[in-house]
Amino acid sequence: MRWEGNRESDNVEDRRGESDGGGFRFGGIHLGVGGIILVLIGSWLFGINPMTVFGLLSGGGAQTSDVDTQTAQAPPANDQLATFVSTILASTEDVWGAIFAASGRTYEPPHLDLFTDSIATGCGGGQAAMGPFYCPEDRRVYIDLGFYRTLHDQLGSPGDSAQAYVIAHEVGHHVQNLLGLSAKVDALEARESKVQANATSVRVELQADCYAGVWAFHSQQQKHWFEDNDIDLVLHAASHIGDDALQKMAQGRVMPESFTHGTSEQRVNWFKRGYRTGRVADCDTFGAAAL
Repeated sequence: MRWEGNRESDNVEDRRGESDGGGFRFGGIHLGVGGIILVLIGSWLFGINPMTVFGLLSGGGAQTSDVDTQTAQAPPANDQLATFVSTILASTEDVWGAIFAASGRTYEPPHLDLFTDSIATGCGGGQAAMGPFYCPEDRRVYIDLGFYRTLHDQLGSPGDSAQAYVIAHEVGHHVQNLLGLSAKVDALEARESKVQANATSVRVELQADCYAGVWAFHSQQQKHWFEDNDIDLVLHAASHIGDDALQKMAQGRVMPESFTHGTSEQRVNWFKRGYRTGRVADCDTFGAAAL
């Protein structure tokens, strides 16, 4: 992927020097770093919202935290991976800015926070074991860059394009938030059973995959930066983070009723749908009879 030399976003903030003191308190239970990691890795592998798990442990909702960005700063210029992230985020700004403008709307880009191990967010305490995530409350994407080692070493998904897909997927959630879908889904899931809410979550995640494909289509039109097998590497990554693949890896069996992100095949197909046409309208997972 030929990404060097392109515009970098001004919306990346480096918070890797911050510390939360080694743990978060949920109700009367305090989890140290070891306990948090065990819970979060299990939550990530099984497709369960980690905040839900912490809420169950404490008998209520997890305490939320206000985002303190006083210590945030721009990443150092010689940090190549941070430069890569800034470049991909800038591309999402260009692509979604043009798409929103074409429909008479103004795109409000998210901020992206780099962190190490743990961080306070508008949605509560964030942990590296969650993988990259988006918080709709503060409209920020969060990523511990160490996740890319996990993507490469444990999930067998190397390549710049696979790393870019991860960012584009989280920005896809931001687009959903701006379009008002996130609030509608929250209201819907509050009335649904656990199995129904899981099925709704699958449609949310697959739409974010499709939006990542829309970004890839338009960014390629603008920059011609994907080479040879770059898109194949994206599809390879998508296939390795399907619920069925992760569950089989973690426990040797698959439980479809607990899926929250979609199967490997579904994630690949919805990314391909967005990449094939670049049309937001083709990403209507909620109107699709079959996924």
